[in-house]
Amino acid sequence: MAASDARSLASRIAQLDDPTLTDMLALRRVSASVAWSDAFDAADALLDPASVSRALIELSADDADALDAALESGGAIPDGVSRDRLSARALVDDEGRPYASVAAGRALVNRVAPRPASSNAPVAAASDDHAAELAFEASAALADILQATLILPVSRIGSGLLGAADRRRLVESGAAPDGRGADELIAIAERAGLLAVDDRHWLVTRAGIEWMSLGTVDRWESVARRLREALPSAVRTVEGGWMPVAEWPTAYPFDPTWPNRAAVLRGQLERWAVVAADGEPAGWARRFAAGGDADLGALQARLPPEVDRVYLQNDLTAIAPGPLAPQLDMRLRLMARRESRAQASTYRFTAETLSEAFTAGETADTVREFLTALSLTGLPQPLAYEIERSASRHGALRVGPDSTGQTLITSDDTSLLRTVAVDQALRPLGLTDLDEGLATRSSPDTAFWLLADARYPVVAVGPDGQRRTLDRHRLAPDVPAAPAPAGAAYAPLVARLRAAHAHDADAAWLGRELEQAARSRALLIVAVRLPDGSDREVTLEVTGLGGGRLRGRDRGADVERTLPISSIVSVRPV
Repeated sequence: MAASDARSLASRIAQLDDPTLTDMLALRRVSASVAWSDAFDAADALLDPASVSRALIELSADDADALDAALESGGAIPDGVSRDRLSARALVDDEGRPYASVAAGRALVNRVAPRPASSNAPVAAASDDHAAELAFEASAALADILQATLILPVSRIGSGLLGAADRRRLVESGAAPDGRGADELIAIAERAGLLAVDDRHWLVTRAGIEWMSLGTVDRWESVARRLREALPSAVRTVEGGWMPVAEWPTAYPFDPTWPNRAAVLRGQLERWAVVAADGEPAGWARRFAAGGDADLGALQARLPPEVDRVYLQNDLTAIAPGPLAPQLDMRLRLMARRESRAQASTYRFTAETLSEAFTAGETADTVREFLTALSLTGLPQPLAYEIERSASRHGALRVGPDSTGQTLITSDDTSLLRTVAVDQALRPLGLTDLDEGLATRSSPDTAFWLLADARYPVVAVGPDGQRRTLDRHRLAPDVPAAPAPAGAAYAPLVARLRAAHAHDADAAWLGRELEQAARSRALLIVAVRLPDGSDREVTLEVTGLGGGRLRGRDRGADVERTLPISSIVSVRPV
């Protein structure tokens, strides 16, 4: 590293305003806890070849080309966007010339591959109808995955992928088409903010709950927009779209991991039907790929129309003659189990599914009212009977707090209480037999869900004996709408650099240069101010520094000299 480069960068760091300096630190991924004491430490660290090589990995292809051209020619990078971006990363000086250590850092990295030549060869257009079909299937599959995750969170292993057992569960339930599809849809949901990781599990977010109530077109558009926004800057265009997908593998030419990441991102866009296998968007997504809005009307015209009515059958099934509107599908699946998913879906009512609906807060009246409004064939008598039978049985057990703070399980059916008392599945509750019922030190919610999981007809009640509804769904913790600004994390470091910068920057840097020369026993030309006010230059092989004096051998006179630092005007390498 040339001392003049380090001094130049240190002076520049001292002159930058706080936001610009903060951006530089963030771009170079400097730890906010780094132990730099002044701008000179910062310059030394940023110009270290290892640090430079790490910074080069994040350069876009355009910036990498501009830097390589300047290094090869020994000249400066012309005014423009690339020069500004490289300067912001502290890789070139104010004139656009790469610092000397950048060449050493560049030697530590290799280009992934040469940039592909642009081609004007015609590309076969993807079928818009096929793309719309894929968009419909992806939206429906992701909704099923979120629904399944609400019931049971899916595990995330150390590599960041979906656990094998949960992958198999999603595939076998029909929520995901295959293992690869499950992985890609989970990744898409996380990127879109519909799922979030909490304690090694993916949980549905509040945004995910809201998304599930949207129609198919709105579902597709909201996720597609999030996927576009999350694309790395090197593949984005100034208009807000993205460069041709074929050029993505070399968008970060110094990053050896990028081609695999690019393939993953492309796979997600293909899975969500944003682009086809050939990398080209469907007709209704071309404006979207260029940075504009998708033609949602054209997409809607190619999707099967959603329906808001079903056929209720005497065999306790419901048949939707088309894709059921999402908000209706969600509520229907609270009280019936979907047996098949296609453009026409089948749902089956059982005593168990109806009991689950009552546990979730439905009543016989609300179920009848909903199904009557939904049905094209009225409410069949067998289904009406099953609703009444399940409702009359449900609530035979009541769980709530008693006056002493314990949880009390009560029922008018003493035989049912005796069955609960000896049920081995309920041993964790530590039930105690009282005159009023069964008592446990577990919370009312814990007791309620253990009983519900054991298929008992249970309801939760409050201290006043009135029924209350419990929501078992565990949602991901709320996160800030926007990440905390980098300035907050870097504020202490920036303040320390500011405070350490002496008013006499030249004198401060002179001391730093002398320290470096003493450590390396460098050969310097030292300009010394004599008592008469004149300056004299001495070629000195530095041997030591201390006590306010510089020691070394005068190469011209071949004698040892000790010079007061206060008399030294400047130094430069021989």
